[in-house]
Amino acid sequence: MTDYSKIIDAETWAFIERTNSFYPPDTIDFTIQQQRAIYDRMCREFFAGYPEGVTAETTSIALIDREIPIRIYRTAAPEAAAMVLYFHGGGFVVGGLDSHDDVCAELCARTGYEVVSVDYRLAPEHRHPAAFDDALAAFEWGAAAYVKPIVLCGDSAGGNLVAAVSHATRGHARATVGQVLIYPGLDGEGRGRSHVEHADAPMLTARDLAFYRDIRTGGVTPADVTTLYPLADNDFSGLPPTVVITAQCDPLSSDGDLYSRQIVEAGGKAWWLEEPGLVHGYLRARHTVGRARESFGRIVDAVSALGKGEWPY
Repeated sequence: MTDYSKIIDAETWAFIERTNSFYPPDTIDFTIQQQRAIYDRMCREFFAGYPEGVTAETTSIALIDREIPIRIYRTAAPEAAAMVLYFHGGGFVVGGLDSHDDVCAELCARTGYEVVSVDYRLAPEHRHPAAFDDALAAFEWGAAAYVKPIVLCGDSAGGNLVAAVSHATRGHARATVGQVLIYPGLDGEGRGRSHVEHADAPMLTARDLAFYRDIRTGGVTPADVTTLYPLADNDFSGLPPTVVITAQCDPLSSDGDLYSRQIVEAGGKAWWLEEPGLVHGYLRARHTVGRARESFGRIVDAVSALGKGEWPY
């Protein structure tokens, strides 16, 4: 058993306890509707507002058979140099445009880029590959609607979608110029050390991961497993410059290590950083926990650099 009292500092424990007061560790045992209500309330409690000068427009991407809600964040500055396509976390079950509203607004303010948040379909009403299909459609829309470079960014389940879209579009004429993955889930086999060492970590456990996996797929493995778990791909060549930032106390952390290694071994650019003493979901702690604040700064720097075509790693 990992002794988290020696790894996690007081600020982070306070964040964990506050999160648990709104979103108890046994929330996955509730109904889906209850889970969403609990998660939405927690996100409202952590909402930090918009930075000055940021505006948001909620609209949608119109497809033949459906519409995908999106929210576009802009600053009052002149034309943004890049566009960030953001996919939110939530285990493919919870979350939406409001859950990561302030995160996207701050990312917009601090990079100066236009940020587009995507409200992809959720399980169990819409099982895999629905979320992937929406993420891919959002990329195709962005590639057609914007001339500026496109950076993909997402956390947790959203990080999974970022990587899956990058793999699916690497031969595209408007392929993304970079991807930033924040504590993503990329491997369905749990091969990394963190899956064992941090199976009972605060904020996310191996039991949680099994629940999200099964509800996303209905227990059925798809024919193309790479759209479900990018680490299952057998070709990591041609992928965009990649930054992966994970939390030490998180069963998913090793996914970032394995993924970045595969890209580098295939001749690409990838950099992985495991943030010491942090836990899954720490983006919500970026205003109250020093370690999380510093990490969010690194995330902003990564998005900014990739949007400019720079590689400082």
